Amino acid sequence: MREMIKGANVDLAGLTDASGPVVVSLGYTDPSGTGEADVSVLLLNASGKVRSDADLVFYNQPATVDESVRLLGKTPTGSGTEDRILMDLGTLASDVHRVVVAASRHGGATFGALNDLRLALSDSAGEALLAFDITDASVETAFIFGELYRRDDGWRFRAVGQGYESGLAGLATDFGIIVDESDDVPAEDEALADGALGQNDPPTGPKEASGESDGEVKAKVGAKAEGGTGGTGDEEPAGRSEGRRRPERVRTAKKKITLPRTASVDLADDPSWQAARLFSVTGLRNDQEREARATSTLLAVMVEVPEFGRRVTGRFNAPAGTVQTFAETTFKHGDAKVRPDGVIRVARAGRIWTALVETKTGGNPLKKEQVESYLEVAAKHGYETVITLSNELGIDGEHPLSVDRRRLRKVGLRHLSWAEVAHEAHMLCHHHGVANPAHAWLLKELLDYLGQANAGCHGFQDMGPGWVPVRNAITAGTLRLGDKRAMQVAESWEKLVRQLCLHLSGQTGSTVAPVLRRKRDGDSAVRRLQTVSTLVESGRMSAEIRLPSAPGPVLIEADLRTGQIETSVEVPSAVRARALTRVQWLLRQLAEAPPELRVEALSPGSDTGPCDLLKNLKAEPGLLVPDGKAEIISFRLTLPTGMGTKRGTEETGFVRSVDAAMSRFHEVLQMLKPEAASAPERSSGS
Repeated sequence: MREMIKGANVDLAGLTDASGPVVVSLGYTDPSGTGEADVSVLLLNASGKVRSDADLVFYNQPATVDESVRLLGKTPTGSGTEDRILMDLGTLASDVHRVVVAASRHGGATFGALNDLRLALSDSAGEALLAFDITDASVETAFIFGELYRRDDGWRFRAVGQGYESGLAGLATDFGIIVDESDDVPAEDEALADGALGQNDPPTGPKEASGESDGEVKAKVGAKAEGGTGGTGDEEPAGRSEGRRRPERVRTAKKKITLPRTASVDLADDPSWQAARLFSVTGLRNDQEREARATSTLLAVMVEVPEFGRRVTGRFNAPAGTVQTFAETTFKHGDAKVRPDGVIRVARAGRIWTALVETKTGGNPLKKEQVESYLEVAAKHGYETVITLSNELGIDGEHPLSVDRRRLRKVGLRHLSWAEVAHEAHMLCHHHGVANPAHAWLLKELLDYLGQANAGCHGFQDMGPGWVPVRNAITAGTLRLGDKRAMQVAESWEKLVRQLCLHLSGQTGSTVAPVLRRKRDGDSAVRRLQTVSTLVESGRMSAEIRLPSAPGPVLIEADLRTGQIETSVEVPSAVRARALTRVQWLLRQLAEAPPELRVEALSPGSDTGPCDLLKNLKAEPGLLVPDGKAEIISFRLTLPTGMGTKRGTEETGFVRSVDAAMSRFHEVLQMLKPEAASAPERSSGS
């Protein structure tokens, strides 16, 4: 992979022989857990201006009309958050000379507050071609990461790294875009948003639908484009009747259809009655039948719901085109025949992208020999990739199997977890929305199917065979560095945290990801070694998670010595005259919190302070008041939950107890109300 420096450029043809779309990824970590960045793409003509409003691709216009550029959305990763963009450079219009990749932040947030800003570009086989690190970000609220530009008959990439303090508005204006940041919404826009829903469905307002606050960029584009097809802001394009005028702006509030928030009337005579489902688990008798039905169900929904199909295929750098899927396909392999569980074919601009699919459900592992035979078949038939689908979670692009690298010269090997499939469907169904009410219902049926225990599509559910021996070794004090079973447990912990982030993302509608404090934490091997070290030293595993509703990063820590899972967060104190008043301010919010919640008052320069249980503090708030005249600037809330000892999701299983602990703490977080003026930060030297 080519590491780029600011101002450098490179010919893409010299980095790969693969044809087809490329994927540009913008990655970052957010130590504060308070916000994200939104990517945008601008298509520019020879004059360096957009041709029309369709040339700005952003969160409410996620694709160009011809699908040559499409946003694939945010994904939590082992190293923070990654926002991916699919670009089919070969199908871009001939008058598009440059493609600018940018990002912006809102609410006064700056790029200097983010760590590990990085642009990466991969080819259609999924191989990373180049990367560019942004190391000098400070007060900028928008950034151009890089650009792709035509040179002769090919494309080159330039590392730009240019920031704007004026946000998306300032950046967009430079390229001929008129940005409207007013808060008013035309009546016809509101009617359109409401009319898109069924009569009995609650309307999804702009804030709920988009996740963006009023006052953010309401783009935008007139047509200050020079020499482009959009004309000037005052001209009507050729062929348009005089009575129809270009809208002055396009509001960014998303008008998409999601499922109603209110439950429909239940007409069942008895609670035991189960509603009939489109995708049923009835009659599934063995693993082979589960795999066949799960594969066919998923592939069918991918075709019928375009937004969902593009999200899934976009993960594998497939173009955005006509999708067809096939189940139980047969291929000749040597003197025998092999039968992958499915085939995905995407037609775009006279070219066909194809992938073989191998599915596992339940606890069935992927088989190396089987996958390698499919790689050989794919290479023989000119297919781009082999996709494996199981309950295993891959971290940082790692595949659960280690295969012969020689078989990956012509064919990519990619992995997807059933938990990730459910996550994509849930986000579309409940948050991002789809264009058709029937498609929303189809996604709901898919989610119901994936949630059935007998379907076998549950995601990560097992800490592995090393869990009990490692737990026993910690109790006995015999665990040491170099124990391979401890490394397996550390890897399972990381996968469990990743799945926890997916669940929380689905609940909140925002990207939830681990918080990484140091750049070296981006290396999964380093992270796992750190986990093993803390297991040996203290019998603990921990992770920090950033939740959009939390006042700060949430720490989840499993103590294998005490059998407790602790979830904690630091809450800035209200600005009040007296310490006791600050305590009472917090206790009022925690009136319905569990009595065993531990509350600790923190003062400047100190990492500890007076601490007691909530049940005691309700009767005597003064227990938290520090001695002397010390000021309370924040509170640390910690909720203990019993830890399951078994390795799986049974009632006494560790995986289930981690989910339960975070679920309980999330309810506490929702009780907290932010103070208008936050307290000063404590010294980091404490």
